[in-house]
Amino acid sequence: MKRVYDNILGAIGDTPLIRLNNIAKDIPGEVWAKVEYFNPGHSTKDRMALQMLEDAEKAGKIKPGGTIIECTSGNTGMGLALAACVKGYKLICTMSDKQSKEKVDILRAMGADVRVCPTDVEADHPESYYSVATRLAKEIPNSFYPFQYDNLSNRKAHYLTTGPEIWDQTDGKITHFVVGVGTGGTISGVGQYLKEQNSDVQIWGGDAYGSVFKKYHETGIFDENEIHSYITEGIGEDILPKNVDFDLIDHFEKVTDKDGALVARELALKEGLLLGYSCGSAFQVIRQMKDQLTEDSVTVVLFHDHGSRYVGKVYNDEWMREQGFID
Repeated sequence: MKRVYDNILGAIGDTPLIRLNNIAKDIPGEVWAKVEYFNPGHSTKDRMALQMLEDAEKAGKIKPGGTIIECTSGNTGMGLALAACVKGYKLICTMSDKQSKEKVDILRAMGADVRVCPTDVEADHPESYYSVATRLAKEIPNSFYPFQYDNLSNRKAHYLTTGPEIWDQTDGKITHFVVGVGTGGTISGVGQYLKEQNSDVQIWGGDAYGSVFKKYHETGIFDENEIHSYITEGIGEDILPKNVDFDLIDHFEKVTDKDGALVARELALKEGLLLGYSCGSAFQVIRQMKDQLTEDSVTVVLFHDHGSRYVGKVYNDEWMREQGFID
């Protein structure tokens, strides 16, 4: 089949499913990876970035020559940058200062105006990356603030594309779907589609220590005492995004910063997959939950993004030593 597109946006989606072999030897059943760095922006966020923007265009929320403003940990910004280049929009991204320098540099290379904000402030603090984006959206005319956390076009993108792809690629045999949870769009969109096909499919979410998801899912309590800063990028939150459908998720599993980083490096060495930080966390969920799997299990783990975003951190021995992750 010829893969010929009018522009880069046509290359989004239809990413491969790749069997995990060496790293999954002690995991019961089959383990497959939905490797999303094959999207042109090197992450799964390309899908929802385009969906949010095109839905906004249809609704008249942004006009030609307008400005997109988004708070992002980097990957959604990259997806929006691709769309902005093709469609002729300006883009302003607000990011927390814990994100890797590579993400900031790549976004600026794609024409984005990046505003770096402090991590260690409350979500409603005027200098948080949420608040700065909200303020800019009010100040700048003809601007569109997708706010990926509560914009249900995020979830919709994965319901329409990622979920059906996984179901088709496994011939409907998938028993478990595992992914790190940040905005919640991926787990909820894919989870909804898979549960509609087979209600027995288990949906497991990766969470970080310092995030509120796991306790809220299990108790219904939003515990502010759970919130503290952590190093892992792209998963966990100190808010409850509307895209997280807790009723669809069967289990949240917390993974340490150290385990996420070490497993990402292990995936590179054992499988040839150079992946982002949270991808290590996602596979670690399977390791920690393997006693729940059987030889008949068909587990699919979604790997969000590419390791090029993290060469100064996870794949840098000096940084890893500074964190106490390696000797």
